[in-house]
Amino acid sequence: MEKITLLSTERKKQGKYRDRAKGMMPAVVYGHGKKAEMIELDSVQAERAYKLAGSNKVIGLKVGDHRAKNVVFYDVQRDALKGGLTHADFYLVRMDEVLRAEVPIHFTGESTAVYKDEGTLVKNLETVEVECLPSQLPESFAVDISVLDDFEKTVTLGDLDIPEGVKVLIEDLSTLVVKVDPPRSDEDIAELEEAVGEEVPEGVKEEEPEVLADNHEEDADRLTMK
Repeated sequence: MEKITLLSTERKKQGKYRDRAKGMMPAVVYGHGKKAEMIELDSVQAERAYKLAGSNKVIGLKVGDHRAKNVVFYDVQRDALKGGLTHADFYLVRMDEVLRAEVPIHFTGESTAVYKDEGTLVKNLETVEVECLPSQLPESFAVDISVLDDFEKTVTLGDLDIPEGVKVLIEDLSTLVVKVDPPRSDEDIAELEEAVGEEVPEGVKEEEPEVLADNHEEDADRLTMK
């Protein structure tokens, strides 16, 4: 994929940002001990770049007439109602310096243990933290769940295809990535229902339901008294 480049301008005003209605959004660029730089950029372009690059792909960020800098999306904020990006933090990267990032796991294929045997797919990991040079950073790790054709099989961290130069920061390669749990038996369901209906623990008193007297005359008297 061709390297993405975002255009931005310096943001001099601080405080509440008022240009979102114009299709712009604020952002901050920092890293390597340099002073944080306040910028603004087109929110649609930023959204498109984030969808393509996520937080683990180096992109170019051009501020005004300056030369484009290598950055990654470090953090983003979204509108609680509409879901669009409202703010972004960009982290400066050096192509000759190791960085740390979360690489997403993409699950592909279909598991016969799920669609035939009615099992439940259990994802224990959906991202993997790694260290590597920016040029070696994987976009994702692919896991084909079609290998899970019975309830005994699993995919562990050691089964992932880790490129050379990429260090996984989870030391135990037997860490579970994904498996399929068998469907609950009638006995299991009965035990769960029994647990829900267990007696109140000792020392805890059950409150007796309040019984309201069916006395319409008293009610009438109460309403008329002042």
